[in-house]
Amino acid sequence: MNIRMPHVLLLIYVTLFTILAFSPYDRSVWWAENIPIMVIVLGISITYKYHAFSPLSYVFMFCLIVLHTIGGHYTFERVPFDLVTDFFGFSRNHYDRIAHFTVGFYAYPIAELLLSKRLVTSRIILFLFPIFSIFTVAGGYEIIEWLYAISAEESAGLAVLGSQGDIWDAQKDMLADGLGAIVVMVIFGFLKHKELSIFKSQEKDFSNE
Repeated sequence: MNIRMPHVLLLIYVTLFTILAFSPYDRSVWWAENIPIMVIVLGISITYKYHAFSPLSYVFMFCLIVLHTIGGHYTFERVPFDLVTDFFGFSRNHYDRIAHFTVGFYAYPIAELLLSKRLVTSRIILFLFPIFSIFTVAGGYEIIEWLYAISAEESAGLAVLGSQGDIWDAQKDMLADGLGAIVVMVIFGFLKHKELSIFKSQEKDFSNE
């Protein structure tokens, strides 16, 4: 039996999901936080048949899945994160910021797909498109959170919104998403520098036309 990285990560997710499905802090919040992740996991599982990403891409994607599943059980504000909060002297629980930062990690598989399928012919587009994609998703998700917050029961809405009294929470969340994307794109550029050389010849040919 050939066990691959995605299979191992899926097994870990299913195990974690099953354990944390019992006695969440708020069942309505649990559903609201877990449904998007289940959609992501389903999407990754379906696309695996048609396109397998690198093991590193799956690890990057797995980070958000794990953090979000844990956050859904406790609600992000109540995740046991006191060690970090106390160490840095934060006035709020920043677990949600860490989770948002890992949203940006999805820029890596996006870039990997663009490169492997040769969907772009410019290094600039290759690097900017994944980052812009993450910012777009980040903005869309904040709108979804806002719509849920104003339509759900008050305590559940506030738990999903997770602002913890910060009026700039949505903007900071989007910034965290974008910073995560920028970081993994730097890693992408470092690890894929040999493959990226193909763009040099294409850009050189274009400039000579």
